Amino acid sequence: MTKKTVSAASLAAQAMGWIDPVTRAVVPPIHMASTYLRDEDNGYSSGRIYARADNPTFDQAEATLTALEGGAKSLIFSSGMSAATACFLALAPGDHVVVPKVMYWSLRNWLATFATSWGLKVEFVDADRTDAIAAAVKKGVTKLVWLETPANPTWALSDIAAAAEIAHKAGALLGVDSTVATPVLTRPIEHGADIVMHSATKYLNGHSDIIAGALVGARDDDHWMKLRAIRAQLGTILGQTEAWLLMRGMRTLYPRVAWACRSAQSLAEKFAAHPMIEEVLYPGLPSFAGHAVARKQMTNGFGGMLSVRIKGGERAAVATAARVELWKRATSLGGVESLIEHRASIEGPGTPCPPDLLRLSVGVEESADLFEDLDQALKRAHNA
Repeated sequence: MTKKTVSAASLAAQAMGWIDPVTRAVVPPIHMASTYLRDEDNGYSSGRIYARADNPTFDQAEATLTALEGGAKSLIFSSGMSAATACFLALAPGDHVVVPKVMYWSLRNWLATFATSWGLKVEFVDADRTDAIAAAVKKGVTKLVWLETPANPTWALSDIAAAAEIAHKAGALLGVDSTVATPVLTRPIEHGADIVMHSATKYLNGHSDIIAGALVGARDDDHWMKLRAIRAQLGTILGQTEAWLLMRGMRTLYPRVAWACRSAQSLAEKFAAHPMIEEVLYPGLPSFAGHAVARKQMTNGFGGMLSVRIKGGERAAVATAARVELWKRATSLGGVESLIEHRASIEGPGTPCPPDLLRLSVGVEESADLFEDLDQALKRAHNA
């Protein structure tokens, strides 16, 4: 068998089938070196100069992610924010970008404050509406259209292929934050995306023990080289140990995501009939507004993230979160433990998140246990 005939799940599980050529180890080592020896002619035949630009520990994680996403090259970063902001820092002051109104809060806040003060012209749109994207994009002026799909925390879906067509006709690039979908469920490059971003802290690592980010490029071109230079010049490099942990986590990506998808689907269906829940937001429900788009561009399931809007408003939502026992009240998502969070209070003033919403990240516990725990919390909060 060749790598082209082996499934992505098998490639991930075996880290591309890597074997150490000297020791025959099946797990890559951690390279701690910060600098590399010059040749006698003052060159670097190894291709490595200094660890702020590169490190051998990155090689396997980047190669594996490139294969899983079907891209040309990957770069791992010190955080999801450093990976995402690199895409905007690669632009010039005065450039116009189109971004979602509903998206990862920290990036949204950075775009609304730092990016605009630096000179980018940032336009926020309802990115789940293709017509809204088309109306905002300006030919020859817009340089980047950014999507997050499914979008945190309402899980709104953007049509990647339609947005790619709009962006490319205008001479712009399309970037997609695919943190929640992961390459298990969606491969944005196949739908026309130029750049895929991951907060690798989440599903790619999957164990809530590192902070990391990643970019995957559809092409190894001048723009990609600019992103690589930004990583080196700003020093947003991932630590060697963290890179090793990221690769370790990616080896179980497919079974973890598959389990989370099954559990999330089951929970969404049960909660949709719960008398104390106003609405369930989950792409796998036929009643969900973006279900048709989800079916078009998501395979193997609809993700491990869902949100529930609690009857009784913000007070009831906060009270419910306070009474869970198995779910953990914590920020983040995509780990093996299930997390619950009242997002509006975390994001603060200006958030587009409804105040009655609880965000749920489904881990690998038994879904029946997770349902019973939230059910008892809802009942206790209602009776308080």
